[in-house]
This record gives sequence, structure tokens and C-alpha cells, in this order.
Amino acid sequence: MLNELVAQNYVDGWDDPRMPTLRAMRRRGYTAASILEFIRRVGVAKNYSISDVSLLESVVREDLNKTSLRRMAVIRPLKVVIDNYPDDLIEEMDAVNNPEDESAGTRRIPFSKVIYIEQDDFSEEPPPKYYRLFPGNEVRLRYAYFIKCTHVIKDDNGEVIEVHATYDPATRGGDSPDGRKVKSTIHWVSAKYAKEAEIRMYDRLFTKEDPEEGDEGFLNCLNPNSLEVLPGYVEPILSSSKAGDRFQFERQGYFCTDQDSTEDKPVFNMTVPLRDSWAKIQKKSK
Repeated sequence: MLNELVAQNYVDGWDDPRMPTLRAMRRRGYTAASILEFIRRVGVAKNYSISDVSLLESVVREDLNKTSLRRMAVIRPLKVVIDNYPDDLIEEMDAVNNPEDESAGTRRIPFSKVIYIEQDDFSEEPPPKYYRLFPGNEVRLRYAYFIKCTHVIKDDNGEVIEVHATYDPATRGGDSPDGRKVKSTIHWVSAKYAKEAEIRMYDRLFTKEDPEEGDEGFLNCLNPNSLEVLPGYVEPILSSSKAGDRFQFERQGYFCTDQDSTEDKPVFNMTVPLRDSWAKIQKKSK
């Protein structure tokens, strides 16, 4: 089965991060420790069996949570202009590298008038219990300031292409001296200093847990959405990362610098998301 996938170019070789090979797992960012721990938990069976991929991903999360440096990356960017922030001011915000490991220290992140946030972190007409950014609402920018949305700019199709906001200079670092609270903290990158990056989002290669089960054939079970390549933005420090370096993109998931990455165009493979969305989908389908 795997040989046919490679020979007919359904995948990009034996180390394609969607493949169930050790080379592929290494390229995707799985650690040796997490694979060995998965084997220990599953045990060795003499009979043919289908191992729970959700368990493997859970073990990978546990391991990477302890060891991965945190970074901020915006995968589906939306431009935000902070109107009352000085045009020529550039600040550096202190950010924690890994809350699970004090010895990992901190880093500095550039902050400026124009930033990018995730599209999902803004809603012009928010549904109930939506606490992120929307007109009139105030949120916390991680490690930075409180901002409040004032208005938006749309394109000819009515799509929001730019959000305008104001910031409170007294809230630097993420807290308000007057004690007021916000219900959401969102991540961001500076539009001026962020690095353009290629983000490769991976999902299961097959739509069935056992693609060889049934009469339709495993090729008919290929997931057409197993790879999505997105142009995103990352902290400037990530441009110097090396192939195999592992990170947690805050609020996104765990990612690994790919072998195709260059300083001018870094490339990151999604290892696993922060939560097991596949398990929820499978549960609903039942």
C-alpha cells in the first residue's frame, strides 16, 4: 500500500510527513522519546491490529509541551492598525520561552503600529459567547497591550480586510492598573518585522481508521484535505531556525522546521494541533 502511494505520487516520497514511516514522523517533528513511549503504552501484539493514532498524537503533545519553545505565528492573517499608537515607535515585549521550563528564559518580540492577528480572532457580528475582538470589544494582546476595535475596512465584496483599534498605553505587559478585566487574550505578530513563512498544515492521510477495510480500496479513502499549504507570518527569530527544530506556535499547535526551510523563506510542518480535533469529529460521526 505505502509503496503504491509513493510510486503513483499520492505523497511526496517516503518522508512525506503524512506517511506512517519513521522518516516521515521525524520530518513532521515527532520525537524518538514520544514514539518509544507510544510503543510502551500500546505494547507488542502478535496479531495484526490498528493502533490508535489519537493516542500517538497525545503522547507527542505530552512530550513537546515540556520541551518545545513557544513562539507566535499567524497562519491566516488579518491586518490590525492601532490608530493611536505612534507611527515611528517600535517596542520590544518580553515573552516566556517555555512556561514548563524556567531555564528556557525569555525573548524579545518587536511590537509596532500595524500587526497581524488570526482571522478567527475577529468577528464583525460575533455569535453568543464570542469573547475575542469585535467592534467595541477590548482584548489583551499577548505580552503587549489591551486594544479595542473601533471600526473596520472592507473590500468591494464586503469582506473585512483591515481592523482598526486603539490601545491603552497603561496596560503594557498585559495587565490593567485600574483592575479592569478582559475575557480573551490573542496572539499577534508585528507587520513590519514578522517573517513571511510557508505553513504546512497536515491532517490524516486517510478518511478511515483502517483504509484497507471494506471493498472500496484504500485509494478511495485518501483524504483530499490531508495537506493545506498556507502563507503565514512568524516571529522574526524563527527565520534562523534549523531543520528539525520544534516549537509550539501559541494557541495553534506544535510545529517543526522543515528541511525545505531557508532563512529567506522558513517552512514549518504542523506536528500535532494543541487539541485532538479528529477524535471529536469521529465521535460526532458515530
